[in-house]
Amino acid sequence: MIMSTQDDKKFLQRAVDLASENVRAGKGGPFGAIIVKNGKIIAEACNSVTFDNDPTAHAEVNAIRAATKGLQNFQLDDCTIYSSCEPCPMCLGAIYWARPARLVFAASKGDAAEIGFDDAFIYHEIEVGLENRSIPTLHMPSYEFLEPFRLWKSSGEKIDY
Repeated sequence: MIMSTQDDKKFLQRAVDLASENVRAGKGGPFGAIIVKNGKIIAEACNSVTFDNDPTAHAEVNAIRAATKGLQNFQLDDCTIYSSCEPCPMCLGAIYWARPARLVFAASKGDAAEIGFDDAFIYHEIEVGLENRSIPTLHMPSYEFLEPFRLWKSSGEKIDY
């Protein structure tokens, strides 16, 4: 997949415009994302966390949900995700699970931190031991709790991802 710098700028501008429109409309944070396949936009979305009362409703996640539904595939083969901002840890995880060919973003996580969207604490929480996390976290390992994994391992119906 070869995209020109001009195409990247055009699509990235669309993601930025969506983010601006979202703020003006009062529907959520200043984040927009689009997904492009074969030079065409197949999905676009904005942050709707406060509008939908859904902490996972970030622009990238919303766009991934729309694109995979439209493609009827849980992976974004040969797609590019354009985001108005560097993805947060949750969105970056979703992007890697969706496996697009490329990611292009505008503002940095530092730019986002300057206006109150600082994800540094999440990066820190991922690295610390369970006993040191700010949300008390208890791991309760037990053989019987592994039943879903045993079923998955032996399933002839599973689709690897």
